[in-house]
Amino acid sequence: MRAQRSAALALLLLTFAAPASFAASTRAPTVILLSLDGVRHDYLQRGELPAFERMTREGSRATALLPVFPSSTFPNQVSLATGASPETHGIIANRFLDPELGLFDYDDDARFLEAEPIWAAAERQGVRSAVFFWAGSGGDFKGHRPSYRRLPFDNSVPERDKVNQIAAWLALPDAARPRLLLSWWHGADGVGHRHGPDHARIFSQLKRQDAQLGRLLRVLDEAERWADTTLVVVSDHGMIGVERTYDLKATLEDAGIAARVFQAGGFANLYLRRPAAAARAVAVLSELDGVSAWPRNATPRALRYDHRRVGDVVALAAPGTALLRRGSALALRRRIGAPFGRETGVHGYDPLPCRAMHGIFLALGRGAPRGHRLGRVRTLDVAATVAKLLGIEAPLHSEGRALPSLAAPTAKAPGSK
Repeated sequence: MRAQRSAALALLLLTFAAPASFAASTRAPTVILLSLDGVRHDYLQRGELPAFERMTREGSRATALLPVFPSSTFPNQVSLATGASPETHGIIANRFLDPELGLFDYDDDARFLEAEPIWAAAERQGVRSAVFFWAGSGGDFKGHRPSYRRLPFDNSVPERDKVNQIAAWLALPDAARPRLLLSWWHGADGVGHRHGPDHARIFSQLKRQDAQLGRLLRVLDEAERWADTTLVVVSDHGMIGVERTYDLKATLEDAGIAARVFQAGGFANLYLRRPAAAARAVAVLSELDGVSAWPRNATPRALRYDHRRVGDVVALAAPGTALLRRGSALALRRRIGAPFGRETGVHGYDPLPCRAMHGIFLALGRGAPRGHRLGRVRTLDVAATVAKLLGIEAPLHSEGRALPSLAAPTAKAPGSK
C-alpha cells in the first residue's frame, strides 16, 4: 500500500512539474495548415521576423519546399491538399480549358477537382475540417465537404480576419471543433509580381504577415494548445525577376496560327483552332530564344504534365524569360519600368532546375522536433504528413510520403525550456 501511495504521489508531482500546455493534452491531435502565396525559400533571411524565427527556433524548418510543375498557385495549392501531381488532380494551371466543363479561371469549383483533398479525406474518416480560402474547397468532393468554410473567395479579406476565425473555430466545444484547419494567406506574391523578388517592399509585406502569424501563435499559447496542435506554414511557389518577355499569341498570329493562349510567366498552354497545326506551332515557338515547346502528348516526362486539359501545345520558358500577353498589367509594368531599372516578378517555371521557384516549410508544436532541419521537402509530401499528424489515412490519390521526423510527438511543448 505504501508503495502504491508513493507511486501515485510521484505521478502527481510529475504532472504538475510538466509544462501546462503539454501536460494538459487529452485532446485528439489538431493540424493548422497555412499557405502563404509567393514566399520564396530565401525570403525569411532578409531581416527580423519574430514569429517565423520562433517557428524556426522552437520547431522544424526545411531548407526549401519543392513545388510541382507548373510552379503556380492553383496547381500547387491543390497538390498541397491532395498529395497528387497536377496530371492526377487535374488543376493544371490557374487558367485552362476542360473539354466538357469549359473555362477554369482562378476558380473554386470543385467539379474540376479529380483527386481527394485532405479536408474530404478527414471528413470521410470522421474528422471535422475547416477551410478559410483554399483552391478547390468551394464544393463537395464525392459527397464530402469541410464542416466549416469561408466562401466565396475574396482577395481583400485581411489575415487578421483569418486569425480571428481560426481562433473562433478552435474555441468551439470538443464535439463541434475542427481538427484540421486550412487557410490561404496573401504572402508576398502581389508585391513580388509588381516590384520583383529583390525589392525592399517584399520584407515590408513579410513583416505584416509575420505580425498576424505572431497573433496566431499567441492564440495557441493562451489556449495551451501546443501539446495537441501542429502549425504547418508553407508556400506555393517562389518568384524570379523578368529579363525579357514574349507574347506567344502575337507570335502565332504573325505566323497565321489561330489559338487561345493562357500565358502564365514561366509557361503557357496553347489551344489551337486547328489542332493539326501543333507541329507547326511548336516549330514557330521553338525559334524564340529561351522558349521550348512540345505537343500535348510529348511534354518531358519529368514535368509530369500529361492530362486531357493541357493545351494542344505547351511552352516552357527559361528562367528570366516571361510569357505574357502584351496588354497585360504585368507586361505593361515591365515595359514602362524597365528603362528606369524597375523590376517585375513571375513564376510558373520548371521547379527542378529553378531554385527561385522553391518555397518555405515550417512546423511548430506536436510532432515538430525543436530546432530540427529537414533539408528540402516536396509539396507532394505535405498532405501525407498532415494526415499522419492527425492520425488518419492520407487522401486517396496521394503519392506523397509522411515526413518521418514529424510523425511522432515531441518531448517538449513550444516555449518550454
